[in-house]
Formats: sequence, C-alpha cells, structure tokens
Amino acid sequence: MAKFVLAGRADCPFYAKAEVLADYLQKNLPDFQIFKITQHPHVWEIVSGGNCSLASFIPRFNHPSGCGVQLCSSMSFSSPGLEWTATFLSFFIPSSTVSHGCSGTSVSFHEWLKDLCEKNKWNHEDSPIIWRELLDRGGKGLLLGGYNEFLEHAQLYYGVTSSMTTELMKVIAQENLGSHIEKELEKEALKSLIDPLQVWITSASAPACYNLIPILTSGEVFGMRTDISITLFDNKQAEEHLNILAMETWDLVSPILRSVSVCTRVEEAFLHAHVVIILDHPTDGEVYTLEDCLRSRVPMCRLYGYLIQKNAHDSVRVLVGGKTFVNLKAALLMRYAPNIAHNIIAVALGVEGEAKAALARKLKTTPSCIKDVIIWGNISGNSYVDLRKAKIYRYESAIWGPPHFSRPVLSLIFDSEWVNKDFVATIKQLNTTGKQFGGILAAHSIATTLKYWYHGSPPEEIVSLGVLSEGQFGIPEGLVFSMPVKFENGTWVVLTDLEDIEISEEIMTRMTSDLIQEKLVALGDLIHFQPYQSENRSAETDEKTTLPTTDDNQENQRVSDGSEGKTVEQ
Repeated sequence: MAKFVLAGRADCPFYAKAEVLADYLQKNLPDFQIFKITQHPHVWEIVSGGNCSLASFIPRFNHPSGCGVQLCSSMSFSSPGLEWTATFLSFFIPSSTVSHGCSGTSVSFHEWLKDLCEKNKWNHEDSPIIWRELLDRGGKGLLLGGYNEFLEHAQLYYGVTSSMTTELMKVIAQENLGSHIEKELEKEALKSLIDPLQVWITSASAPACYNLIPILTSGEVFGMRTDISITLFDNKQAEEHLNILAMETWDLVSPILRSVSVCTRVEEAFLHAHVVIILDHPTDGEVYTLEDCLRSRVPMCRLYGYLIQKNAHDSVRVLVGGKTFVNLKAALLMRYAPNIAHNIIAVALGVEGEAKAALARKLKTTPSCIKDVIIWGNISGNSYVDLRKAKIYRYESAIWGPPHFSRPVLSLIFDSEWVNKDFVATIKQLNTTGKQFGGILAAHSIATTLKYWYHGSPPEEIVSLGVLSEGQFGIPEGLVFSMPVKFENGTWVVLTDLEDIEISEEIMTRMTSDLIQEKLVALGDLIHFQPYQSENRSAETDEKTTLPTTDDNQENQRVSDGSEGKTVEQ
C-alpha cells in the first residue's frame, strides 16, 4: 500500500499538476492513496516562509465531545483514504504536544517542528511538498520533494507521466484557489453556528459569582441547545481563588458548558464577549465619604466601557447587578461605551423580589404568587415601590378562581398602618443595609433578567428594569432609571401604555435629583452630595409623614432614601 501526502498553495500550478497526476494514480491503482492539504497563498507564505514547515500542514481535528484541538488554521483537505488519517497524525505528532481538555489553549508546534525536521533531515522550500508514509512497516516518512520528484517517482514505479500544458495548470490552480476559499467560507459559517456563547463575569471572586455559575450552566438561562463558555475576570490577587472556582465549575459536568477560563490581564478582557455581567467590585482601599465612594466607580467603569466596546462582540449584552450604585455604574458604562449603550441595563429584580417577599409574609402566601410590583428610580438608593398594579394569584380566601385569576394586592391588605410604616421600614432597612441582598439574591435576579432578555418575560407580566430614559413618564432624558418594561424578541420595551401609574412631582424630583447628583459627584462636576429636601421635610420631627387617605384607585407610595438611611412615605 502506497500512501502519499501532497501539500501546497491552493493557487500553485505545480500543485495542480501533481494533484491531477495523483488523482489519476489513485483512480487506477487500488493500492495507491493520496492525502491532500491546501493552504491559502498568504498563509503558505507567512507560515512556511520558504522553509520546511510541516506544522502548517496539520489540520484542526475535533474531539467527539465537540472540543477542538487547534493544530493549524486555514486548511482544507480531501482524501478517499481518511481511515488512515488518525494513524498518520499519531505518527507525526508527539503525544506531549497535544493539549487535553477544553480550556481553549492553543497547541505550540515550534519545538515539535524543529525536532521533526532534524530527525527526518528534510529540507524543502517550494510548493508543493510531497512525502510518502511508511506506516505499514514503520519508520519515518520518505520525503520525495516537489512536483518534479513526484513525476519521476510516478514514471519509475508506475510508468505514468503527465503532459499537462502550462495554461491548463494555471486554470486548475485558480479553480483550486476558488474551491479552497469556498470551503473556508463554509467552514466559518458552520463554525459560527456551533461557537459557544461567550459569557464574561467581572469581579468573579464576589460571592454572587459562586451562586450565579450553577444557574448559568444549568441550561435554564440560555437553553439546553446553547453552549456557553464562561470567563472569570478579576484582579491578579484573586487568581488563585478564580482557578479553584474554575475547577469547581468544570466539575459540574454541565452538558452546555464548553469551557471555563480565568482572565486577570486587563488588555485581554471581554474578548469576543456576547454577555458581560458586572458584579459589585470592592473599592481599592478604604473609602471614608459618600463622595469618595461615588468617584471610585469612575476609573473602573471607564476602563470596562473602553474594553467592552473595543474587544466584545458588536451585539454584546451588558448587565449591571449587585447592591451598590447600580444605576450609576450603568450610566458610566453607557458614557464610556456609547456604541453599545442601548444594550446596557441595570438589574432591578432583586429589590422587586424583596418587596414581593415582604408582601407574601404579610399575606401568608408565597412570593411567586405576587406579580407586577414596580420599582421606580434608583435601584440601590432612592427608589419607589409601586403597588398600584400588583396582583396576587392562587390566594386562599373566600373568593377562589382558576390559576389565571388574580386580585389586587392592596384590596387584601386592610392594615394601612402596616403598608404606610412597617412595609416601608422593612424595604428601607433591606436597601440601606444590604443584609439580605447577598450572593443568592443577586445571582438569581441577574440570571432571571438574562433569561427574560433571551427568551422573553412571561406574557402580561410587568418587569422592573433600569434603562436609559428617553423622557417616558416625565423622567428626564439621559438618566438610568428603573421603570416597568417587558422583554420580547430579544429586547425590552418600556410599558408606556400602563394606566394610573402617574408619579407625583415631589417623588419624581426626589429620585431624579439624587441620580443626577450621583453622576455629577462621580465625574467631579459637583463636590458634595446634597440629598433632596422637600419643603415640608424640614418640618418633620420623626423623619416620617402620615399617608393621606386615598380612594380605591389610589395606593400608598413609598420612597427609600438610601443615601441618608431615611424613609419618606407619601
């Protein structure tokens, strides 16, 4: 059995002539097999550089699990004798050079190529290069040389020669080049279909990341048909912790997890990212004042914004989660990454979940039975919990109905004192201390928001989300403001058609004033943060006011001033 390897430039006339001759021999001689490898002319020149560079001939083979081992790039190859390809590769590639696992690490062939050339004493400069395999009896391959040497071999052993004209050689060479380019384009198209979704998590040493990873790898967020690759990004000091977390993530044996890697190099951050999740980041050193804390967010957001816009995918989706200055961080990222500002959102479902849980405890039901609680304003600061659209399902009372039957939450809470004081105080305490907004709640709210973004939110359900205002509901333009939305068709839509959700001027002014000041202080345009003071605020003695009596169509409203730890009820 004679087995030959023919490799060369796709547009090389001599490669074309050798290929036609080899095809003729293979067709007419049952014991003759040819394995062909073509490269784009530019790749040949760059990789081979006129020297024997067999590394440029090694293709990319994929593990049955779908994890590829990159052996070379820009290849196309065909052979009716592919059954011996694996044997061929096992002979020419030492086992120590192949990377196991799916970490995405490229295989280096510099040392291997040097050893191979020295071992075989090969020296070849031109296209094509042809050698014979001696796998049947063992031993190194036999280098024939170029086209002339292959023609002499065919004449001597098989009595076959070639009389192809130069013009025909050039025509076939151009056809080979066109065919090679088509195959490469097809390969890229197929690759785009099977490439995993690149998910980057910043501040990955935070507790929220530990709770977020199992949800992402469960298939619940992106679906079981979407493979993902997770990159954990943090500073160099956290590298050891990230490596342990990466190993633990790989141990989950998730069917959709293609790879998990660690990145601590800033210049490599967010490469080809499809999803970027921004978690709470600890400030460098102690921060003594609110103003210092606000300003400390700018360098990080400026860096992240630049790198995301530079390195990430054009349609990257950015979620800002956590419990500290969520609106501000989203606004700063939009400022420093203007090209993707429309795809940057602030996660508000955590605060929404806290409000639903407090209502559920009062009504002795489960939080999942309560829907359409709206969070307005500053997610991690001066926000307003709106219960006017809130509904409760499957509530045990004198009135029962089918699963889709609901009742207004406010019609079931007869204790106005609890709504006006206890409920407000509970939410205010949770927001100002952040005690219950830990890793589990932050992770779940981020994952749920991401799931809605990709697959849509439940029909007819209101979702709270921090987005860039365009003047809806009287909110000043350019502020990142939490408001009611729905997710559909891979995007979000603000629910401007909701009725009876007008917000009083004083409450709106209070929320927008703090958001505007946060941004001005962070950017250095304002020295001191001055919480908004209403005209009647100065007359307060116990930091509280009493809610006026409302009719059936109105509802108690609540504002939590996170910056001062005070609560205003109106």
